[in-house]
Amino acid sequence: MTELDDRWLSVTEIAKYLGASNDSVYRWIEKQAMPAHRVGRAWKFKKDEVDAWVRSGGSSDGNSVDA
Repeated sequence: MTELDDRWLSVTEIAKYLGASNDSVYRWIEKQAMPAHRVGRAWKFKKDEVDAWVRSGGSSDGNSVDA
């Protein structure tokens, strides 16, 4: 794994990676305990943490991914 593979991702980048909207990501942070870290005013994500959260069913709220 290179340094770029393990970098922190933005809301827009993680939304694109998951095939979801930015609004869905913000909703998941608030209501589904999506693993996210505040850096100043921005939310940042580690891809491996988000992958584990998705695999554990963290995003299943009864809505489609890009609702």
